[in-house]
Amino acid sequence: MQLRTDLAIETPNIQTQQSGISLFTSQYRKARISRISVDTSQAATQIGRPVGQYVTVELPPLSDNEEELEDYAIRIGGELTLMLPENGVILVVGLGNDRITPDAVGPQAAARVLATRHIRKEFARSMGLDGLRPTAVAIPGVLGQTGMETAEVVRGLCDTVKPTAIIAIDALAAAQVSRLGCTVQLCDSGISPGSGVGNDRQALNRDTFGVPVIAIGVPTVVDARSLAIELTGDYESEPAVTPNGCVMMVTPREIDLVVRRAAQLIAMSVNYALQPDFSPRELMGAAL
Repeated sequence: MQLRTDLAIETPNIQTQQSGISLFTSQYRKARISRISVDTSQAATQIGRPVGQYVTVELPPLSDNEEELEDYAIRIGGELTLMLPENGVILVVGLGNDRITPDAVGPQAAARVLATRHIRKEFARSMGLDGLRPTAVAIPGVLGQTGMETAEVVRGLCDTVKPTAIIAIDALAAAQVSRLGCTVQLCDSGISPGSGVGNDRQALNRDTFGVPVIAIGVPTVVDARSLAIELTGDYESEPAVTPNGCVMMVTPREIDLVVRRAAQLIAMSVNYALQPDFSPRELMGAAL
């Protein structure tokens, strides 16, 4: 059975040597960083992932220690910087439904990213902010709220903003409970909103918008089948949760805290990647 997950690191057999796929791991303090490169269309077909670079940062449980959170955010922001073009406007999009807590990572994180595109040259120079990278931020909502597909909204924004790249922030699904709220994935292959919970929408990627789409997210849910298998270690346990459990998603009891901390971490990471000369924590505060 194919487990439902948005995380490339959880793809079956991804950690075995395969043609067209490379995997490198490193350690940063208590975090484990895995870099997966899918280089050929044949390899992409084999593992069911688009060609691209996937970075997974496995963190210890996020704490209230803001200094520790900011330190990890700077490290993650450095990984994000490597995926971005050096110049041009960046469009940051917070995907998801802010009324559903496990799906609110994108909106909450985007709300903490500092928008700077409107700060023009003369004003920026007078305020000592002429080094800011132009950034636009949008929270487009979901189809049920707006009657518009997210891709349709973002396409309209691209026509106006004309970004050189898009950063899409979203909540993800994992196959392992231990990854919820403490795993960050970045990839340069874009994202299909809702894919982790079986509600695929139009993909946000280079083919859709003509510019790179870098996706960043944290898993907040695991589906019931994956949970049953993880807890029992028995693939035969799957029928016990179907058909009723086949569409059931499970989230931690403290999900509101998990989402808030995940949103803070991602926002600081994005702020650092876009404005490395400033404190990501102070920028996050300025955005609220």
